[in-house]
Amino acid sequence: MLFYPSAELSLSRGIGCSVFSFILLFVAMPGLVGGWPLLFIALIPVLYVCLYSAPRNSFLAGMIGGFVYHLATMYWIVIVLGQYGGLPVWISVPALMLLALYMGLYPALFCLLLSRLTGRFWHRERSIAPLVWAAPVLWVGLDYLRSVLFSGFPWLDIGYGLYLHPQLIQAADLGGHHLITFSLVLANGFILAIIDRQRKAVRWNVSMERRLLLYACAFLVFVFGYSYLRYEVVGAQATRALQAKIGLVQGNIDQSLKWSAEAKKRTVEKYISLSEELLKNKDTELIVWPETAVPFYLQNDPLADHVGNFVQRNNVWLLTGTPMYNITGPRQAQYFNAAVLINPSAHVAGTYSKRHLVPFGEYVPLKQVLPFLQPLVVNAGDFTAGDSAAPLSMGSVKPGVLICYESIFPDIARQSVAEGANILVNITNDAWYGRSSAPYQSLAMSVFRSVETKRSLVRAANTGVSGFIDPVGNVWEETAIFTDSAISMYVPVWEKKTVFNRSGWAFGLACFCGMVSVLIFYRNRE
Repeated sequence: MLFYPSAELSLSRGIGCSVFSFILLFVAMPGLVGGWPLLFIALIPVLYVCLYSAPRNSFLAGMIGGFVYHLATMYWIVIVLGQYGGLPVWISVPALMLLALYMGLYPALFCLLLSRLTGRFWHRERSIAPLVWAAPVLWVGLDYLRSVLFSGFPWLDIGYGLYLHPQLIQAADLGGHHLITFSLVLANGFILAIIDRQRKAVRWNVSMERRLLLYACAFLVFVFGYSYLRYEVVGAQATRALQAKIGLVQGNIDQSLKWSAEAKKRTVEKYISLSEELLKNKDTELIVWPETAVPFYLQNDPLADHVGNFVQRNNVWLLTGTPMYNITGPRQAQYFNAAVLINPSAHVAGTYSKRHLVPFGEYVPLKQVLPFLQPLVVNAGDFTAGDSAAPLSMGSVKPGVLICYESIFPDIARQSVAEGANILVNITNDAWYGRSSAPYQSLAMSVFRSVETKRSLVRAANTGVSGFIDPVGNVWEETAIFTDSAISMYVPVWEKKTVFNRSGWAFGLACFCGMVSVLIFYRNRE
């Protein structure tokens, strides 16, 4: 599909290249296929489009390719809205298409800006080196924008595609997952440049171009070389760190039944029964149950006694997800999606309230300003966001909690570690996704929270995927989805801070600022 046109690339051919590129990217990402080696070449066709198409055609090609990609990647939205949200197909399918259109705007903007800044639509022998470096800055800058705009939805940035190969991603403890994404886009651009430089008309004595391409090569060698060495060094150190025996339970509770009054007792008894299988050797310090594993208010429900008796009888700590409330006035209360740490004496030792709620799932944005949205509260829930990043404490072990999709936001884990967390615990209810690729995509993002902060992560999901992730990103004891599971493992309790913890978290922001600065300079130059 790659060739060197004598005229501007046609719109139809540009769209074809873009769609092909994003199909390769879909095949490379976690979930259905996971052909990760394609990440190093998948973007070459769409970069080629940006090189030889006018900005308007590049925008359309990127929009269509991005729409197709996100439609295929997030098909599980229909399951969430239809099967569990109770919405008819004629609403859930258009909702998926609208979300895919929104997500497709980002690759469309990427193609527009890259074509405008570095394309050859107006100069056939323009150097390709600016494209090689501008592409990763623009891509990551737009990824960062997507992570903060409209409360943020940074779902499955392309760096996450390497999650099964921790030897390649340790540089995330320098600049987060954005640095891995930057490197992959840079690698695609570098390979395109090598192909481009094979043309007979090219003069290799253009010193600036040669130097910029050598810098790109050196950058890639550093990132992946550092990752390999860091994996070996930290992996060995983690085995000598303090170890804590932690168990987790995957209850596999039917999402449509767990909230019914008659099912509450059966749910608690099932979690207790599965947990006691892990406690026969009396060496497990902490048991972790998933998000809302306790489907009632521990503050006033008689079933709370069953939970208290369990921890006292087994002399164990329990961290579980549960709803909580806080009375704020006459007939007024705040409700929280929370995690509660219960000590062996059956006293609450600490609570954490979810800080990043799901829009239209756990709250309705702007409902005070837009009264017509008020009826949605009945279906969506009306939770209040927590405001504390402080970890819970059980002696020398200080778990930082990530509830549900908080694990896709690097800054939430970083803030928890900054407050003193020495392990991370992700409790979630992935039953909403059904038997789809979403639980595996969510796991991929959780792996990077471990690598960025160099903290072990314990992941307890109602229906899976559950498991243990060590500080260098190895996934241990991974469970199958929709199965009853109870597993335990010694996990390293790590205290050291990484560059990401201190300042590397700002890498995505730096790319965004760099993108804006280049655009301002370019416009002023015109």
